[in-house]
Amino acid sequence: MVSIFLRSLLFNILFYPNFVLWALIALPTLAMPRKALLRVANWWAQSNIVLMRVVCNIRVEYRGVEKIPKGPLIVAAKHQSMWETISLLHFFDAPFFVLKRELLRIPLFGQYLVKADMIAIDRSSGARALKQVMRRAAEEVKHGRQFVIFPEGTRRPAGAPPDYKGGVGLIYTDCGVPCLPVALNSGLFWPRRTFLRYPGTLVVEFLDPLPPGLPRDEFMQRIQSVIEEATNRLVAAGQAEQARLFGRVAAAVKA
Repeated sequence: MVSIFLRSLLFNILFYPNFVLWALIALPTLAMPRKALLRVANWWAQSNIVLMRVVCNIRVEYRGVEKIPKGPLIVAAKHQSMWETISLLHFFDAPFFVLKRELLRIPLFGQYLVKADMIAIDRSSGARALKQVMRRAAEEVKHGRQFVIFPEGTRRPAGAPPDYKGGVGLIYTDCGVPCLPVALNSGLFWPRRTFLRYPGTLVVEFLDPLPPGLPRDEFMQRIQSVIEEATNRLVAAGQAEQARLFGRVAAAVKA
C-alpha cells in the first residue's frame, strides 16, 4: 500500500501541471472551430491515460467500440469517477455534457467549456433546469451531436445500489435518437473523494444501442438493467484482479 500511496501522490503532482500545459496549448483553439478544441481535449485525455499506466500501473481497456453508432446519439454512461468525464470524449465526433454553471467561472477552463458548447445549468433550479437540458439536448442532437449523460446524475461508488433518475427517459423520448449504454468499473481505480489511484485494468464497455421510439418506462427499465448487469460483471472482475495484485479491494462503498 505504501507503493500505491507514493504512485498516487506522484500522479496527482503530475496531473495538474499536465492540465495547465494542455490548457495553454489549447489557447489558439479559442479562435478556431470547435473541432480543434475537442481534438486538443482528446490529446489531453490520452496523456492522462499514459500517466495512469506509467505512474499508477492502471491499464485501460475498451470493449464494444464497434457498436458505437455514427451521427446523433444519446450516450448513457455509468458514472463512478471523474475519469469518464475526461476520457469518453475520444469516441465521439461532437460530444456535449451537462455541467454545473459554477464551472464556467474557472479561469480559461470556463472559456473552453463555452467554446465546446456544453450545457451549463443551475442545479438548484430543479424542474426548470431539466426543461433547459431537454430543450438544448434536442437542439444539439438534431445538429448531429452526441449527448453524453450520466443517468444517475452524479458519481456513485463502485458497488453502490443504482439510483437512476427519470430525466434520461424524458430526454430520450424528446430527442428521438438511439441510446448507447456504457458500463465501466472506473471507481475501483480512480475513486471519488480520495487522491489514491489503484492499479489494475479499468474497463469501459459499450453495449448494444437501444433503438429510438421505445416507451419511456420500457426504456428506463432496459437502460438500467443492461448497464447495471454489465457494470456488476466488470466491477467483480476488477475486484478479483485487485485482490491478486495487492491483497484487497480498493474501493469500498461510501455514501
